[in-house]
Amino acid sequence: MTDRPKTILHVLGARPNYMKIAPIVEALRAYPDVGQLLVDTGQHYDEAMAGVFLKEFGLPEPDVNLNVGSGSHAAQTAKVMIGLETVCLERQPDLVNVVGDVNSTMAAAIVAAKLRIPVAHVEAGLRSFDRAMPEEVNRVVTDRLADILFTPSPDADANLLAEGAAPQSIHRVGNVMIDTLLRFLPVATLDRMRGRFPLERGRYAVVTLHRPSNVDDPEVFRRLLDVVKEIGRRMPVVYPVHPRTRVQMGRLGLDFDAPGLLLAEPLGYIDFLSLTANARIVLSDSGGLQEESTALGIPCLTLRENTERPATVTHGTNRVVGTNPATILAAFDEWLARPPARNCPELWDGHTAPRIAAVLHRHVTGG
Repeated sequence: MTDRPKTILHVLGARPNYMKIAPIVEALRAYPDVGQLLVDTGQHYDEAMAGVFLKEFGLPEPDVNLNVGSGSHAAQTAKVMIGLETVCLERQPDLVNVVGDVNSTMAAAIVAAKLRIPVAHVEAGLRSFDRAMPEEVNRVVTDRLADILFTPSPDADANLLAEGAAPQSIHRVGNVMIDTLLRFLPVATLDRMRGRFPLERGRYAVVTLHRPSNVDDPEVFRRLLDVVKEIGRRMPVVYPVHPRTRVQMGRLGLDFDAPGLLLAEPLGYIDFLSLTANARIVLSDSGGLQEESTALGIPCLTLRENTERPATVTHGTNRVVGTNPATILAAFDEWLARPPARNCPELWDGHTAPRIAAVLHRHVTGG
């Protein structure tokens, strides 16, 4: 009698998970003795927010979709836990692989740990040290439960060691998001966007805003939008609006009829990369965009008071500027005049997924 094939279960939740999981799934295909299961929790559940990512990245249709939908953090986490527990009991995976810091990530880690299934966490060790951020709670809990900790940078290693993680559990592999970026960069040309926006390479800005701390506080949101409008008077500003943010705009009765401001629906990965790769500057509260702009060498102003990705500041092209309009505009003017030098962190080289796959294969096969 032969042993049953070893199986790794990957958990997809929000949009950023797709670009992190896709290269890992591809890299594991080099190991035919290990099967893979793809579980989509449905945390991002519409075509614009999730469906298009499956198509772009060439991911197979998920083996299971939990369809949890939206809801409070507690409700969403609970639904993922209930659904994933059933999947794990039925499928008996040998390891659960989670990425990032969304509710689905933490929920899956809790379920697997309670079922005594080993957990691997990609992007382990990132810390903003701000527990007001729901993502920070998700990161801390997930890392505490994970057996394998894949880190993108030395600061992440140091954070985990300071929290008592076993050194042998930490594997610095680099940034898997950069694998996806470098894969699609050759086709991410501005020509893709010509029919939608009148843009010239290096002569426009890209803005994203979606974090509750920025868009749920009416005072902060109005302040940031005034800054965006002011920048729009100097150069075109493309702002793809998250669905949740658009609802908040309507609730607050905010006026977006401003010169130079180009609002858009959420874009697919390649279309959005086409915008950011050819922009003069990016302004964002997104953690992933801090990393992508660093890899691209594009100046990024982070509209938050802190970052869990300090390597993008110490080694990249990111500056954390907060939400004060005067500070943002001063940094904007400074970086237009003197752009930061490109200096990508070590191991952000497009080969992170194979390094992850090798560790996962050794773990589940005992090789």
